[in-house]
Amino acid sequence: MAKANYSYEKRARELEKQKKKEDKRLKKLAEKNGTTIAEERAAAESKSKDK
Repeated sequence: MAKANYSYEKRARELEKQKKKEDKRLKKLAEKNGTTIAEERAAAESKSKDK
């Protein structure tokens, strides 16, 4: 029987947490600025590409 790869599962959980946290941050920012979440996500992606 194959051995479970717990480090992969842990990394997947960490990535899921990061994504959820980022979505929550974008939602709060969108509510504050009166924009949509999609617009905030696009703005965040364009800022990360500029770096």
